[in-house]
Parts: sequence; structure tokens; C-alpha cells
Amino acid sequence: MLSNLLFKTFKVFLGVILGLTILMGQAHAAIEVNSADQAALESVRGLGPSKAKAILAERKKNGPFKDSNDLHTRVKGIGEKTVERLMSNGLTVNSKSSVANQEPKRNLKKESSKENTKENTKESTKEKTTRRSNKETK
Repeated sequence: MLSNLLFKTFKVFLGVILGLTILMGQAHAAIEVNSADQAALESVRGLGPSKAKAILAERKKNGPFKDSNDLHTRVKGIGEKTVERLMSNGLTVNSKSSVANQEPKRNLKKESSKENTKENTKESTKEKTTRRSNKETK
């Protein structure tokens, strides 16, 4: 009788351990943003119903997301840090689960200011040359 009770207790204990193991495995399962439905997106820790709806609406309107940068630029309210956190919690974009693996976003403001500086330098050099030639002719 005592052994029967111990056996039943042991079975319950093993069942609980098995159930927790299965649940933990599902919590870290990869969720592909381009194929997931509302429920799957909401299963990613940090992604609620409103952001999941926004992702689905944007995907339906403009097609699949190319990478994490595409995701955060197209979905209002999801920034780079949020995408990094979601990807660490199991979200993937085209089977990539890390922002580090993807091409960095170009900073167009810095590039355009460098180009403007080069153009200004060229113009000022032309102006100096023009002034010198004007002085020489006088």
C-alpha cells in the first residue's frame, strides 16, 4: 500500500517535470515573422496583441520583411532595440535570429554631410583659384 502511494506520487512528479520541459521548449521555439499568425507572434515574449496586429497588417500590405532593419523601419513603434530583444526571445526574420548577422543600417545623414563637405572644399578651391587669377590679371 505504501509502495503503491509512492509509485503514484513518483508518476505525478515525472508528469510535472515532463510537462514543464515541454513548455520550456515551446517558449524558446523560433517564430518566423513572415509566416507566423497572430497567436504565434503573441507567444514571443515582449510582443503583445497590438504589435502583432501591426506586424501582420504591414506584412499583408507590403509583403514579407527582408531583415530586422526592414521590420523596425516598416512597423511603427518597433525600434532597433525592440527588434533585438524580440529576436533574443525567439523571433526570426528570414530564418535569422540575430541582428548582428545582418547588414548594418547606413547612416545617410553622415554620408550626405561628408559629400557636402567634399563639394564645399572643391568649391572653395575653385574660388581661391579664381581670386588668384583675378589678382594676377589686375
